[in-house]
Parts: sequence; structure tokens; C-alpha cells
Amino acid sequence: MEPKPVKSTITVMTELVMPNDTNNLGNLMGGNLLRWMDIASSVSAMKLCGTQVVTAAVDSVSFREPILLSDVVCIEAQVTRTFNTSMEIYMEVFRESLKNPGRKKSNVAYYTFVSLDGEGNPQAVPSVIPETDEEKERFAGALRRRQLRLVLAGRMKPEEATELKSLFLKDVVG
Repeated sequence: MEPKPVKSTITVMTELVMPNDTNNLGNLMGGNLLRWMDIASSVSAMKLCGTQVVTAAVDSVSFREPILLSDVVCIEAQVTRTFNTSMEIYMEVFRESLKNPGRKKSNVAYYTFVSLDGEGNPQAVPSVIPETDEEKERFAGALRRRQLRLVLAGRMKPEEATELKSLFLKDVVG
């Protein structure tokens, strides 16, 4: 499989917050935003692998700025790094108010997807090539985030998480 540049996975999705998307305070319901983020990140993942994908993990979602009724939501997603059959997608969510022009970052998140073959089984994915400093930084940090996800899910023993240990212990041999 031929590696692809991160920029080939960039996906931008825009939504208008309508009354049925909000809670009784007029704020976008978090579940609706998570659904939109899942759609944007899955498109990014499919751009890389050209197959169906499934969500494997949702983590590090932070809510910084409320999104209000009639705001425009812009979700920007891109693959940060791939592993064997999985890939990590980074997203930034911006809100734009029609009353007060200008974008404000509302959320950031990391999602993990797995590529599926025609039978619904996990399959290998191409690697990504980070080109910008930001892409290289996210690429480098992806292994630590992956190990943390696996440790928290009970799928990796903490002592096996060499990238995480190297953050806290000097002279760790992996």
C-alpha cells in the first residue's frame, strides 16, 4: 500500500444548528455534536483507506465553548497516524455566530477507526506522511495516545506502554 499525505485525508463538514439540535437552554446537544464529529472523522478515515470503517474509540473530547442555536458549526478532521488496521483522526470544531462574525474553537477530539474488508474483518491501512510541523507533532504523539487508550481499555499492560513510560521515567529501555 502506498503511503498518502495527511492533507489527502482532510475533511471539512459544516452544519447549521437548528432548534431540534438544541437542549432547553438553546445550546447544541453534545450527542448531536459527537454524531457530526463521527461522520466527519469517518469520511477522513475512508479517504485514506478507501474502505468501510468503524469507530473503535472516542477519546479526549473537550468542550471549550458552547455552540448556540443558529450558530454554524465547522468540523475539520484529518488522519494523524495509522497503525496496522486502525487510524487516529484529530478534529477541531469551530462555531461561527451569524450575529457576531468570527470563528471560535469549540472542541477538539481524537477518534480511532478500523478499516474493514468486504467480509467485515479488520484489514491493513496505508500509512500517512506528515508534512507540516503540526502534522509531525500529532504523528509523534499518536503512539503515546494509542498506548494510553489500550492501557485504559485493558488491552495492554501498563509495563508494555514504553512510550508512556518514557514520559515519566528516565532511561527506559523499550
